[in-house]
Amino acid sequence: MGSSYGENIKLTIFGQSHSPAIGMTLEGIPAGHKIDMAALNAFLARRAPGNNELSTPRKEADEPEFLSGMRDDVTCGVPITAVIRNTNTHSSDYSELKVKPRPGHADYTAEIKYGGSQDFAGGGHFSGRLTAPMCIAGGIALQLLAREGIHVLSRIYSIGGIRDNGELNGDMSGKAFPVVDDAQGMLMKQLILDKKAEADSVGGVIECKVTGLPAGLGDPMFSGMENRIAQIVFGIPAVKGLEFGAGFDVANMAGSECNDDFCLRDGHIETVTNNCGGILGGITDGMPLIFRAAFKPTPSIGKEQRTVDLSTMEETVLRVHGRHDPCIVPRAVPVVEAAAALAVYDALLGRRKEVR
Repeated sequence: MGSSYGENIKLTIFGQSHSPAIGMTLEGIPAGHKIDMAALNAFLARRAPGNNELSTPRKEADEPEFLSGMRDDVTCGVPITAVIRNTNTHSSDYSELKVKPRPGHADYTAEIKYGGSQDFAGGGHFSGRLTAPMCIAGGIALQLLAREGIHVLSRIYSIGGIRDNGELNGDMSGKAFPVVDDAQGMLMKQLILDKKAEADSVGGVIECKVTGLPAGLGDPMFSGMENRIAQIVFGIPAVKGLEFGAGFDVANMAGSECNDDFCLRDGHIETVTNNCGGILGGITDGMPLIFRAAFKPTPSIGKEQRTVDLSTMEETVLRVHGRHDPCIVPRAVPVVEAAAALAVYDALLGRRKEVR
């Protein structure tokens, strides 16, 4: 099972949505780094469920319990292992899904791959619940990057067809609904509530910007920064698309419009525009690294949907019960930050090995 990520650090995520605990092991973090646990818990709280009417009613504290790798909140050079206890599971809500796979979910493909041995309660290992331990690892990486002057910013770029206005130029982590234009944010929230009232769901896009990056991180071909980010971001359940810089809009540009002219600013080489998203040939060019991730609507909805009863091999209908987000995007913002931080920190450690 592909539950590990990284080249210079190694992240492994374990557990299931309704198992006694979920957790992660993070290898390769150097010794001697003090971790601000209050800041880490605040970061995890941004992803935690049950905090408002826009998210699932399932409430979990999501407070990590460190089993190894830390001493007095300081990294000690060995693999860091932490768990989060699952305390509010309603597994009976999912009994029907053992034979009636949800449209848009991994129930069917998991059944084919694992032959009925998979844990289907709450989506098992395919659940967005597994992004909580990713945020433990990413929260640590964010703190280490900040000490290098590297910062990861993100926002809700759009929900449904409603798009945020303005540029992402500041830290949004203190906002309950992280958008630049609060008026557009109100429209987005109302759309989520409308879909919730209809027993439906809606998707959206998250934009992420990494500032303070040095030029030279990443590699050509298969180890480029786009590749590294794509691998971990596509490990977030519900991500179906990814674009860097101007993204798919470059297909409609002339070369003279798309190319980012070089210039000198205060003695440093920069680019006038940033259509490449801070990456050329898989390697950072020193400009902000910018990408956007598209999230599909939550597949677990109360509306009637067609499916097949795997026990009788007959077509049937399904109305999903249980507790689910009408839109996963607001809670996924810190998850995208965590993924970006891990990819960048992994590349930063790799670059330091090269220049020794």
